[in-house]
Amino acid sequence: MLDNRRRLVLGAAALFVAPALARVPAATPRQTPGPFYPLTLPLDRDNDLVHVSGQAARAGGVLSDLSGRLLKLDGRPLAGTRIEIWQCDANGRYRHPGDSGPGEIDPAFQGFGHTVSDAEGRYRFLTIRPVPYPGRTPHIHVAVYPAGREPFVTQLYVAGEAGNAEDFLYRRIPVERRALVTAPFEGGELGAPLQARWDVVLDAA
Repeated sequence: MLDNRRRLVLGAAALFVAPALARVPAATPRQTPGPFYPLTLPLDRDNDLVHVSGQAARAGGVLSDLSGRLLKLDGRPLAGTRIEIWQCDANGRYRHPGDSGPGEIDPAFQGFGHTVSDAEGRYRFLTIRPVPYPGRTPHIHVAVYPAGREPFVTQLYVAGEAGNAEDFLYRRIPVERRALVTAPFEGGELGAPLQARWDVVLDAA
């Protein structure tokens, strides 16, 4: 049986209240998917990255409730659209054979998750606050699959993270657009110590 935290994540769409759109949003910048997109997707494929079937313990790291909306450039929601995230675990390791980092892989961290936006474009994940690893500031990889169009890929960064200023991919984004891929991870609710609210805006018809 799913525990209470897992139930909250999987059924959270009914409770989520999205902020009102005050203006037409700007398009989210694209970024590279990086080298560590999973070669084999985990059997436990859902929007909860911190509880893995067969693992009694939850993942290490600071639990974070990541949510927001998928939007078109005119502010209309992208409903029924697949969104994926993937990231390293709290030890700085990806679930990928190409990652030869020194840390131990956390078997309780799923590393990848997906969900489908609701009628208002809302999505939600339970994951961990991203951590740095050699050469990169903390980030979460994101892919959105709008119907009839190529996937949109970007990365989400942590607001106020000292490593952002030195990260080569973050620095490629024009200064005036960096806020579009940056979100604060701050006091959370529903059992997660941190929460981040971030809308993805696609220049899609």
